[in-house]
Amino acid sequence: MISADEFRHTLSHFASGVTVITVCDRDGRPTGLTASAFTSVSLEPPLILVCVDHKSQSYPALVAGKQFAVNVLCHDQEGVSRRFATTKIENKFEGVPFTLSPLGLPLLDNALAHLECATVNVHLEGDHSIFVGRVERARVGDGHPLVYFRGRYDRLTGATP
Repeated sequence: MISADEFRHTLSHFASGVTVITVCDRDGRPTGLTASAFTSVSLEPPLILVCVDHKSQSYPALVAGKQFAVNVLCHDQEGVSRRFATTKIENKFEGVPFTLSPLGLPLLDNALAHLECATVNVHLEGDHSIFVGRVERARVGDGHPLVYFRGRYDRLTGATP
């Protein structure tokens, strides 16, 4: 079996979009985390998954909740991604513009896309849990995605011919 460092280094060669997973805790306070381990699962029904570290500040709210939102970040939201990725900030929403959706989920303003999901399953695997969500509502905006590659944020330079 390879080491965690070798595994992390190898996976860093897979470029991914950047998302912030948001939810409200039991007291109705918004909470969230940055996640690049996000993908579609099924078209019928529309399912996605996101992998969340058990040590994440938002993990208890995700486990306790019945729904969550996926905010796909725009190329100019690196600061938002960094804020939600740190464990050193208690209230990650302070100073971050957001709107509560009709489903009661915090949606980050100016995100490239929003997916509002009902949690349909949670799988415990290693030090993460895989949350499977059925997409109940979705919206897309304009712009280009924030990309993460080789441990750094990047942007798409345009479509390939």
